Amino acid sequence: MQGVLRKTLTIAGRDLILETGRLARQAGGAVLVTYGGTMVLVTATASQEPREGIDFFPLTVDYEERLYAAGKIPGGFIKREGRPSEKAILSARLIDRPIRPLFPKYYRNDVHVVATVLSVDQDCPPNVAGIIGASAALTISSIPFAGPIGAVGVGLIDGRPVINPTLAEDEKSLLHLVVAGTGEAIMMVEAGAKEVPEDLMLECIITAHEEIKRIVAFINEFRSEALAMGLAKEKQQVEEPHLSPDLENLVREIATPRLQEAIYTSRDLKLAKQEREQRLESCREEIKELVLTGKEELVAEQPDIPRLVNELITKIEKEIMRQMILTQGVRIDGRALDEIRPITCEVGVLSRTHGSGLFTRGETQVLTVTTLGPISDEQILDDLGVDETKRYMHHYNFPPYSVGEARPIRAPGRREIGHGALAERALEPMIPPEEEFPYAIRLVSEVLGSNGSTSMGSVCGSTLALMDAGVPIKAPVAGVAMGLIKEGDQVAILTDIQGIEDALGDMDFKVAGTKNGITALQMDIKIPGIDRSILEKALEQARKGRLFILDKILATIPAPRPELSPYAPRMLTMTIDPDKIRDIIGPGGKIIKKIIEETGVEIDVEDDGRIFIASTDAAKGQRAMEIIQALTQDVETGKVYNGKVTRITDFGAFVEVIPGVLGMPGKEGLVHISQLANERVEKVEDVVQEGDYILVKAIGFDSQGRLKLSRKEALPPPALEGGGRHLRRQGRDGGRHTPGNKRQR
Repeated sequence: MQGVLRKTLTIAGRDLILETGRLARQAGGAVLVTYGGTMVLVTATASQEPREGIDFFPLTVDYEERLYAAGKIPGGFIKREGRPSEKAILSARLIDRPIRPLFPKYYRNDVHVVATVLSVDQDCPPNVAGIIGASAALTISSIPFAGPIGAVGVGLIDGRPVINPTLAEDEKSLLHLVVAGTGEAIMMVEAGAKEVPEDLMLECIITAHEEIKRIVAFINEFRSEALAMGLAKEKQQVEEPHLSPDLENLVREIATPRLQEAIYTSRDLKLAKQEREQRLESCREEIKELVLTGKEELVAEQPDIPRLVNELITKIEKEIMRQMILTQGVRIDGRALDEIRPITCEVGVLSRTHGSGLFTRGETQVLTVTTLGPISDEQILDDLGVDETKRYMHHYNFPPYSVGEARPIRAPGRREIGHGALAERALEPMIPPEEEFPYAIRLVSEVLGSNGSTSMGSVCGSTLALMDAGVPIKAPVAGVAMGLIKEGDQVAILTDIQGIEDALGDMDFKVAGTKNGITALQMDIKIPGIDRSILEKALEQARKGRLFILDKILATIPAPRPELSPYAPRMLTMTIDPDKIRDIIGPGGKIIKKIIEETGVEIDVEDDGRIFIASTDAAKGQRAMEIIQALTQDVETGKVYNGKVTRITDFGAFVEVIPGVLGMPGKEGLVHISQLANERVEKVEDVVQEGDYILVKAIGFDSQGRLKLSRKEALPPPALEGGGRHLRRQGRDGGRHTPGNKRQR
């Protein structure tokens, strides 16, 4: 048996431990990452042979949450983990994005990275440990990988970046940022923020990269020691296929002028996406035919030649477009570098929904719909985090017709979930708290047309839909997708990129926020050499684009509507003594079911005594509230009630001071015969009859907790002759003395 290697690095006051040689020894590379009390086992395995007939790199990243890691048993009937949670899918994407660009371009072996969360310390997020573990596992494996990379989380507290904040620090932080990168370059940024200015955001990113450099050096040392112990493997060499120099020159000679003509014509005519693609595809087919005609024998000997010709044509196409942007400052649709496509905004598009907004930017079009519901509609989370529920949700749908394709619609994929989460994160800081707006809120963004940044279109559509629904958001939010092209010292930053520009650029990033600052940021960088000055300029250009879009939104709807849709539920809230909850619920839920059946409302009862009543009919909601008040109301000593006489006895009258509801008895007490009137009463019936309504005062409870009432004390004091009032004092026998008068009987 080989030895076990354990190596430790201190980050943010906690030990980061990498271990290999003890677990999962048959995987291509296996590293157990321990950070604080969090433990994640990450493996990286590649197939022996490349997959035939594909033109992409088949990388799969799985993030396996095991609920035992947090001391939980899965919910539901089956009681075992099944489909990955949304958080697990987002964590898998966090691992995938920074490592994918670091594999050889022509590597076609299947690579499977699996991060299994074994133990969770809430102060040490497992997703960051998963990124570091994936980097280390790939680095010690034989899989060709141009890493390693490192990753950290960053918070912003009192204007100061905090590396890997604890749970308590995270709650105070204005920023929730994850940064991954190599020693030379930042590769990925993912952030949610509470209106953080661009300069502070950039400072946090740069601070993170300094810590990442330490982690990268640490993993390199880990590989060197593992290699010496026989626990790491020599890297597999990948031969990059290429055309012969003569054939490559021929392709360039034929392709360059034809592609230039097609691209420049598309630019000058400002062709739409599909028309431009048809023109370029015809040009590509013509080039391939001219290149390959008469070379049938060569193709038979080297079957990769058609694919390599295709790839070279695509490369030349990108080179032409990049040079056009860098040297002429013009893009393929004729726009300037900082120009945003035409924008239209509409609200109230759907007649019976609670709120809707249609955002169109160029050929990208997103319809977002708001639905309001009672708090009981919030999402229950069954994952490794501390949050158990979520009342604000955003879902994103990307049907095939949005890009002119015909294929079956399946369940949402990782991309849809990731885009929905990004838009959700952008709006979340602006959602009013439950105390101010006691609703569950669901947004659904339907992508109707796509040509660049539908996720940012979803952010803008969400703002429109929320304001149309009357949700009192703190401020409107807009988003814009940016691109960057760099050749040597030449740099071009593109505002509002479309699909074709996303593919040919060196960096793409999406920025969402209000006029005051950033609320969400997603950045992927494909090359080294993106320094602070470039990032500063890019973020500033994105801010200007965001403000431009915000003006368009506010021109359509300047503020949230003052009233909710007539089809949205009205929410009434009240608070009762938690000890009274049982009076509302009743045995087996009998009473609360009766309230719902009689009024047609929805009722949510919280453990702290808060009650939420949802109804589209205000009168029914009010009736439900009155019933609950009657069920939970206590009789207050000293208060006067207008009560109903329910029974008469020789010694007094029983009076119901709080009426019963739903067939339940009310609250009643006894008016003793001595408390019926100021004068002596011989018979109760001389003063009151059953069914009478009389004023009574609650004067206390007897030793058995029974309510005592007095009609006498609720009556006005008897008047003196001449309109004066008696000065009353209690006589020994219960009668009343008045100055100058004899005792009254």
